[in-house]
Amino acid sequence: MIMKFVGEMNMFDVGLIGGTFDRFHKGHHHLISKSLEHCGELEVWINSDSLARKKDSRVQTWEVRHHNIKSSLDEESLSRVSFGKLEDKFGPAPIHEKAQVIFSTEDTIENCIAINKLRIINELDPLEIVILELQNAWDGMPISSSRIRDGVIDREGNSWIPESVRSGTIALTPDVEGKLKDPFGTLFIGPEENPSVAMREALSHVQNQTGPIIAVGDVTVLTMHQLGKTPDIAIIDGLTKREEWGESSNIDQTHYGRRLNCSSPSGSLTVSLLGACEEAVNSWMKDRSSTIINVEGEEDLAPLLLHPLSPIGAAVLYGQPGKGVVVRICGEESKGRCRQLLESFISVD
Repeated sequence: MIMKFVGEMNMFDVGLIGGTFDRFHKGHHHLISKSLEHCGELEVWINSDSLARKKDSRVQTWEVRHHNIKSSLDEESLSRVSFGKLEDKFGPAPIHEKAQVIFSTEDTIENCIAINKLRIINELDPLEIVILELQNAWDGMPISSSRIRDGVIDREGNSWIPESVRSGTIALTPDVEGKLKDPFGTLFIGPEENPSVAMREALSHVQNQTGPIIAVGDVTVLTMHQLGKTPDIAIIDGLTKREEWGESSNIDQTHYGRRLNCSSPSGSLTVSLLGACEEAVNSWMKDRSSTIINVEGEEDLAPLLLHPLSPIGAAVLYGQPGKGVVVRICGEESKGRCRQLLESFISVD
């Protein structure tokens, strides 16, 4: 039997719910809270690491996922919840003698139906299947762990890009500029006259990353080319230290699947630059195609857009004049920091 949360509903003694529960988010909390409203005891079965990482290697460990669920529950709810580890897609449900109901979303109904077929074979009553509604993000699409891992939304379903950035040109403030003086990531030191020294170390650091390799700055991009590595996304402006750099002409743009042009004045971020970065990231996500972005103006602030736009696991590389190469792996923390800085910019339109 399949039911939805419409009107009055029976109270069940024991209910089951299963899933990966990666990057525990607003939608997960809704599913568990609603399940607890309709059963006395709830068993939460969490996919094991081996099972979950067949889907995506970026999935957090079982221990982290388990801890995040427990931390979200109040004392009363936690007293009614028990946890188990799923080693296959059915778990104990086909032979569970006490369970009466299984909670599901639209995309996992078929699995629940298969469980009930097995229960009938095992001479057990089929479970009631209760369909729970998904929670939508800011864009009207469901909140999901995969969208969080892909960098599209945060755990509350919000965009990582503030609306002010999409509305027009925004400019750096002295306060934000001060916060950007220190390297945002790991600094690999090397002589300025030979940037390949620091770059070799930087590339060794990112060689196993799951996301795109993003290079910002003409010296950074050219040095990678000279070492035989083409970044997945490159952003150049023909300058170094805010002066024209003749070596920029040596960057072979035919290495890239697509070339984009945009403009962004010094100390500013524009809708034009945002659109180019967004298109480049989306192209890589779609079919792993590479892109080089030519900026009329300056690309120095582009990492503040690239982190919020990129999937978790992306690596952003840029030069630190006189010091070496900075590498920052994209994660929820870097996305959050960039969003906070972007919110401190001022509108100039």
